[in-house]
Amino acid sequence: MQKITPFLWFSKEAEPAARHYVSVFKRAKILKILRWPKGGPGKPGSVLTVKFRLLGVEFVAMNGEPVVKFTQAISFVVNCRTQAEVDYYWRRLSTGGKEIACGWLQDKYGVTWQITPTLLPELLAHKNPSTAARVMQAMMKMTKIDIRGIRQAAAGKSR
Repeated sequence: MQKITPFLWFSKEAEPAARHYVSVFKRAKILKILRWPKGGPGKPGSVLTVKFRLLGVEFVAMNGEPVVKFTQAISFVVNCRTQAEVDYYWRRLSTGGKEIACGWLQDKYGVTWQITPTLLPELLAHKNPSTAARVMQAMMKMTKIDIRGIRQAAAGKSR
C-alpha cells in the first residue's frame, strides 16, 4: 500500500470519472468499488468509493455531498516526452472540460491537470536566464504546450 493516496471527492461521478481516467491511461485499472451499506447517508448499494490505479499510482474517488468543489489549487501533472503524448492527453482529458492556459486544463469532472512536456521545466531552469525568460514568455502565450514552440523560443527564434 502506498503511503499517500490522492483522494478525489465527487458529487455522484466517482465511478464514471474513475472509468474515464482508466480509459485514458495505459496500465490503468479499477481495483475496488465500495458500496454504501445500510444505515449510511448514501443509498444502500450505490457507489461510495472507487479505488483505481493510473501508471502505478493508486487513487480513490468518493461520492460525497455536492458542497465540495474541485479547484485549480490542486492539480495532477502528466509528464510527456513527445508532442504526440501532449496531444493525446490534452485531447482525452480536455474533452467536455475547459482549456485553461500554460498546459493546464480542467476535465469534464472538474479535476485540474497539467499536461507538461518533460522538456519544459528543463528549459525554464536553463543556465542562461535569457533562454529561460524566452521560454517562459512563449509558454505564457500557449494554452496547450507546443514543444516546437518552446524549443524555438529557447533558441531565440520567434514563430
